[in-house]
Amino acid sequence: MDLPAVTAPDVDARRAAVARHAEMDVPDGALGRLAELGVWLAAAQGVCPPHPLARPRVVVVAGDHGIAEAGVSVHAAGTTAEQVTAFREHTAPVGVLAAVAGVSVRVVDVALDSDTPDERRIRRGSGRIDREDALTGDEADRAFALGRALADEEVDAGADLLVPASIGVGATTPAATLVAALTNTEPVAVIGRGSGIDDAGWMRKAAAVRDALRRARPHVRDPLALLRVVGGADLTALAGFCVQAALRRTPVLLDGVVVGAAALLAEELAKGARDWWLYAQRSPDPAMALVEEHLDLSPVLDLGVRLGDGTGAVAAVPLLQMAVSLMAETGDR
Repeated sequence: MDLPAVTAPDVDARRAAVARHAEMDVPDGALGRLAELGVWLAAAQGVCPPHPLARPRVVVVAGDHGIAEAGVSVHAAGTTAEQVTAFREHTAPVGVLAAVAGVSVRVVDVALDSDTPDERRIRRGSGRIDREDALTGDEADRAFALGRALADEEVDAGADLLVPASIGVGATTPAATLVAALTNTEPVAVIGRGSGIDDAGWMRKAAAVRDALRRARPHVRDPLALLRVVGGADLTALAGFCVQAALRRTPVLLDGVVVGAAALLAEELAKGARDWWLYAQRSPDPAMALVEEHLDLSPVLDLGVRLGDGTGAVAAVPLLQMAVSLMAETGDR
């Protein structure tokens, strides 16, 4: 795939932000990660001090997965549409916290197994990855293009911080498979409890990842092929979203193993995209520890939130706003 080169965040603004902290009337290093957040945001915006975030935006990508038929989730296969209703009614956790943090939320149907039509949907549910490809080649191309288009729409509408998020029954299984494939890790080391599965569910998930990983390994050097074979429409769209946000020089908060897996693929497709991302909060999912190491990103928070809907990332947004205020308003020595 022919993508433009990713431009790095502004070095001059980063240096100015570091110098600004050196001038502030606080002991050197006393602000810890709060100082680092302000420097990161200054570099991303290309200005010091950085502007307060005016339109942080969560984009939740929704899709069903055929692998849910293998009993890898506590939720029944094809029931993601029922969960999406809570997002649209702002009663899901991310919607509740978003209202507090001043963040808006958008939900996009890319692969729901639902009778309700949606013009942006790539297909009804992604294929069962332990037995068949998640997508056709054309579907993978369209899903990646859709993710890029979603990022463009948000940036063009004024979004100055993007939070890609996921909702989908069975989605952590392809996510774990992708992480295992890219990091050359055995299935048992990447499998978490996801939706809250018991030991029997964990064993079913391990078997599903094992079988999917066999199908994935021939494609480890081709990110789009990996997404086509063992990803899904939602993961592919999220990868495109993360790539395009970096190309549009827009900062991103990563949260959750599905988004983390998509980000791994995005960095493979567009080297340097990771410089535009901040890892919002450490997920207890074991695959995310590998994502964290592979992308060399340190979490801002450690809340133990396992949801992939952006809840943990939204919790970090007020800290970014605080970091902006500290840099702009703290007195000099």
